[in-house]
Amino acid sequence: MKSAATLGLALVLTLAGCAVTDERGPATAAPTARPTAVSPIPALSSPRGAEATPGCGGWPCEWAARFQQATARIAASPGQLGLVLRDRVTGATWQAGAADQTSWTGSTIKLAMAVYVLEQSRAGAVTLGPGDREDIADMLSVSDDEAADRIWAGFGEQGMLPVFQGRYGMSGLAMEGENDDWGALVCRPDDLANLMAYVLGSLNSEDRAYVVGAMRHVAEIQHWGVWSVGPALEPGVKNGWLEDSYDDESHWDTSTVGFVGAGQRYILAIMYQMPTGEDSLERGVRTLSDLAAALFGQATPAPAVVRPS
Repeated sequence: MKSAATLGLALVLTLAGCAVTDERGPATAAPTARPTAVSPIPALSSPRGAEATPGCGGWPCEWAARFQQATARIAASPGQLGLVLRDRVTGATWQAGAADQTSWTGSTIKLAMAVYVLEQSRAGAVTLGPGDREDIADMLSVSDDEAADRIWAGFGEQGMLPVFQGRYGMSGLAMEGENDDWGALVCRPDDLANLMAYVLGSLNSEDRAYVVGAMRHVAEIQHWGVWSVGPALEPGVKNGWLEDSYDDESHWDTSTVGFVGAGQRYILAIMYQMPTGEDSLERGVRTLSDLAAALFGQATPAPAVVRPS
């Protein structure tokens, strides 16, 4: 499989957005496997949660079966699939698969762009008009590409990146595509987790409340990934998906980042770069959705919407 750097030499990206259509035809039918589930994780039942148990890697031992199941799912998935899970209460982190490898960010980077512009406004460095605020809302809700284009062009373009890499902890973020815009970036799952941690831990409280609310109430086009853990666990999500074309070949990439649980206790980031011939938007969406659901004790196949018309 080609590396992200190699792909960047001849990159044509079909990016997430409500105006984008899948040129490769309709997605395949949803899986028909019998739903499977295990008992819910006790740690989710209260804000304090279960205490970490010595000998279980800093996690309550109830998580062990879920980690085993997630590891098996990742091993069975073709391509490059990496996952990072964090507990904001205990500080425990669990990683699996290609967690240290970069993939195309797709529209997940719109979360960083929204946070950056909100912070610039809060600091008095820029003045946001009604159109700017609508663009921020549309980036978070429907993952609107044209809104992202306007935010990128109007608020610094690549000048945003040092803030993303430094303040937001996205040290692995890099420009790899030749078009040099927000859609040509790569990062690691850990970078997305760091971004989410910044939003939840360091962003101004009013801006944080806005972003958390927006991520909890995304439009149907983002009803997958972290969202698929189910409403009882109060998830919020920003998803990314793109079809990367190069040298007369192409492959799909999907990614998801968000939070789960009371007080946004858990942060989850997953990135999946599928190999040509074993890829589809359907596969990417359902793989990430089932991984998220399984980690939090929910039935699989998990509920997921594969880009509605």
